[in-house]
Amino acid sequence: MRKTELGSRKNVSLPRNRADRAFSTELGVLYKGDCLTILPELHDASADVVFADPPFNLGKDYGQRISDSLTRSAYLKWCAKWVAECVRVLKPGGALFIYNLPAWNVEIAHFLNQHEMQFRHWIAIDIKFGLPIQGRLYPSHYSLLYFTKGKPRFFHRPRVPIPVCRHCGKDIKDYGGHRSKLNPAGLNLSDVWADIPPVRHRTTKRRTSNELSVKLLQRVLEISSMPGDLVIDPFGGSGTTYYVAEQMHRHWVGIELGDIRPIIRRLKGEGADLAPKNLGDAGKGLSERIAGKDAKRTARQLALLN
Repeated sequence: MRKTELGSRKNVSLPRNRADRAFSTELGVLYKGDCLTILPELHDASADVVFADPPFNLGKDYGQRISDSLTRSAYLKWCAKWVAECVRVLKPGGALFIYNLPAWNVEIAHFLNQHEMQFRHWIAIDIKFGLPIQGRLYPSHYSLLYFTKGKPRFFHRPRVPIPVCRHCGKDIKDYGGHRSKLNPAGLNLSDVWADIPPVRHRTTKRRTSNELSVKLLQRVLEISSMPGDLVIDPFGGSGTTYYVAEQMHRHWVGIELGDIRPIIRRLKGEGADLAPKNLGDAGKGLSERIAGKDAKRTARQLALLN
């Protein structure tokens, strides 16, 4: 099978005769299948941005054909394969973001160094994601790796509002008498993001597994891309990347091995109406077996990871 033609940034051309081509818009195409089957069909140096949010190997229930309970060595071998494909399809100067637990991203960063990618940031997304672990600090952030293929082709540093108390409305931080000298547009964005909300509510959630915040993807694309650029996400999930790409006028290529119906409904403009199966951070997306009887085993798994 010939390589997929992506064309220019403003005129993305993709083959229409693939059996796994599931949905398309004027800006993007969604494929249902394994990213290790579909990514190799894309030309080298096709994407301006690649964003990857893979399964975390914590035993979550993502449906049939998807195993989230691999051995450590098997999981890392699998990661090495899709990381290599993500690097290959990235243009010189393009940006690669990988969202995962810190313990896995430590290893994935090593893979990226082997591919001679340029480290930009380890971004901490301040969200508690697990159970308290005996003998360890409480894990309270996800890791977002940010690498580029050489010197960044594009970079924009957003400004964020000055934090204020939600009760009294006054500044949370004391700026030592220099408050008037701060930029009125806000503070420079740092590599710790404490303002990314978790997606937990019935009116915003589209599947029982974890779902990424629209705000997270808006910020990623604002930092690393321009309108008309091509964004590839090999782990579609609930389709947040594709939805945001549409809103921000970026072309996109999506891949999802599991249930793609939530993605399609979202891109068609249908609203969310799904309550999480279990209560609390640790229960989101977990099967009943893990969320209930085997909660202690899940804590032990997290302890091994961290």
